[in-house]
Parts: sequence; C-alpha cells; structure tokens
Amino acid sequence: MIGFLRAIVIWAVVGAVAYFILRIYARSLRREALEKEWDAAPQGDTEAREAFIDKGMADYEGSLRNRLLVIIFVLPFIAIAVLLYLVNYA
Repeated sequence: MIGFLRAIVIWAVVGAVAYFILRIYARSLRREALEKEWDAAPQGDTEAREAFIDKGMADYEGSLRNRLLVIIFVLPFIAIAVLLYLVNYA
C-alpha cells in the first residue's frame, strides 16, 4: 500500500510539472501569435499593442484550449481509479 501511495505522489508531481510546462509553452505560443498578428497590421503605438496582447491573453485564459490542459493532470488519476475499481470489484 505504501508503494502505491508513493507511486501516486510521484505521478502527481510529474503530472503537475508536465501541466505547468505545457501551460507556459501554450501561453507563449498564443502570445507570439498575437504579436505577429499585431505586427502584420499595426494599429497604434506600443500601449495599444500591449492592450491588444493583454486582451488576447485574457481571452485565451478563458478558452477551451487552455482548460483542456487540465486533462494532463486529471486523466491519469481517473484512469487509476477506474483500473482499481475494475480489478477489485468487477
């Protein structure tokens, strides 16, 4: 039982690290796309550019793509729970 708990803790740490790395990477890709979009057709000074990028990043934070990254962290625990149930009770 202790070995199983240790494996769960290690899996949680690895999953959390993978989640945060992918989240940072996805945010940087989105920010870069917004910067390229602005640079293709500039519409004002640097303050307007920053406001455009900030608004785009705020929209990204609420997007489905950003929320789907949580699957990386949650799905392994759901899979373990299902396997434990199937092995022990089915």
